[in-house]
Amino acid sequence: MKISGCWMYVINKYGFPPKLGDIYKGIKEMSNLGFKFIELEGVGKDNLMEIINNKSSLLKLCDNLGVKIANFAILLPDVFSMNTSVKENALRLFERGVETAKYLNSDFIWIDSFMPPVEIKSGKTFAQTIEFGTQVKVKIPSGFIWSDFWDNFVKSVKRCSQIAENYEIPLLIEPRTGEVISNSDALLRVIELVGSKNLGAILDTAHLHAAKEILPLSIEKLGEKIKYVHIADNDGRDDRHLIPGDGTIDWKEVFISLKKLGFNGYYATDLEKLPNYDQSFLECKKFLEDYGNKLSL
Repeated sequence: MKISGCWMYVINKYGFPPKLGDIYKGIKEMSNLGFKFIELEGVGKDNLMEIINNKSSLLKLCDNLGVKIANFAILLPDVFSMNTSVKENALRLFERGVETAKYLNSDFIWIDSFMPPVEIKSGKTFAQTIEFGTQVKVKIPSGFIWSDFWDNFVKSVKRCSQIAENYEIPLLIEPRTGEVISNSDALLRVIELVGSKNLGAILDTAHLHAAKEILPLSIEKLGEKIKYVHIADNDGRDDRHLIPGDGTIDWKEVFISLKKLGFNGYYATDLEKLPNYDQSFLECKKFLEDYGNKLSL
């Protein structure tokens, strides 16, 4: 079983997005916890450019620590903009991020789908802050037409997939509650519409469980499109990211379903801010190691 340390570790300790010095610090700390595989995220233009401009020192640090970047998130909401000029600028930056992921030897790139261009009445979106278990209230602005937005969204995902394929790196989409792609069926729909073998799925157990999905059935639906798994628990009501066992996910059936599928990719410890955060990550890592040994994952 390959266990990856999620970038949530660094975000929750040092802020969203973390500054460059804290990125280095967080990578060292995940290595000290025993993670040989980790995630990395470039969030927005400034944070992504910091990573691009310091890619050689980041790669050197990882090599010295014996750590491999498993998945690099390039999180640029503007790639889905309805404004052509804004979108094209974002896609050019996205390509620089993909080039950097290739340089860093990342196995995957992932994107989120973000919220459509609606008016936020209260709460904050994941593009603004990483805060789970909260409610967002919105108002549909005049002139918004879902079919136009969806057509533009699918075309943007297709462009991102093509760029990633040019660099021979698979592109993954993570479903998140309250966003354009919030469940396995929406994920399947966009993958099928894009029609590229280079486009796959992150199975995010916490987000999908909070969306009231039956996770073993989600695994059956997504099948071999699942390339990466985020592991966290919740009560099926609030979108929290807790230590496995502290919620209501039936983990035995989740792992049996993944074993049936023949999944042999990364399982990533995707916990939100919890008391004694280092210990929480170690508990999640131990939980995965135990299941991995028990079921020969």
